[in-house]
Amino acid sequence: MQVDGGLRTGRDVVIGALLGADEFGFATAPLIVSGCLMMRKCHLNTCPVGVATQDPILRKRFTGQPEHVVNYFFMVAEDVRRWMAKLGFRRIDEMVGRSDKLDMQRALSHWKTDGLDFSRIFYKPEVDASTAVFHCESQEHGLEHALDHVLIAQAQPALENGQAVQINTPVRNVNRTFGAMLSVRSPSVTAIKACPTTPLRYTPPAPPDKVSARFWRKASA
Repeated sequence: MQVDGGLRTGRDVVIGALLGADEFGFATAPLIVSGCLMMRKCHLNTCPVGVATQDPILRKRFTGQPEHVVNYFFMVAEDVRRWMAKLGFRRIDEMVGRSDKLDMQRALSHWKTDGLDFSRIFYKPEVDASTAVFHCESQEHGLEHALDHVLIAQAQPALENGQAVQINTPVRNVNRTFGAMLSVRSPSVTAIKACPTTPLRYTPPAPPDKVSARFWRKASA
């Protein structure tokens, strides 16, 4: 199980693990480490620090380095190790689901906290040793059955020779991220770059219902 949303420090990671998570998603904090100022202008293409923009002038202002993000996660990891030492854990797996180690901070007395009861969140059910409480087996995603394999096969003339291809394949709402695998291949193919017209065109036989599609743009030569 993955937890995300506002994770900043090792303490946040530890709390997430104690509540049952064994994967942790970071987004905002690494973005800030890379130089983001949280201007809330990502959709305007006017990011003043060159993070979320395609403007070549603004992109020159970007000063982020991979080492900055690496150092940040080293800091988080060291913080996690300190908290684990305090709690008596040696491995993350031992800590997952140990909600019995959590409690409200009674020292914070405020009228807004009156009536808050976290006992159901902190409740730890009794399970036997055979019941897994953390990730211990690989998940089968069924990628070999993805519709994209059909698309890639039908798009071979475009991928290999740059010939225009029209694809007509039914899409159902179980075909999640439709086109993602094909989009990874197409922009890097020399034949696609050299094609003067739109190399790939897809026309569904009927409008799909709630299909998450991934599109690609023609790569510049």
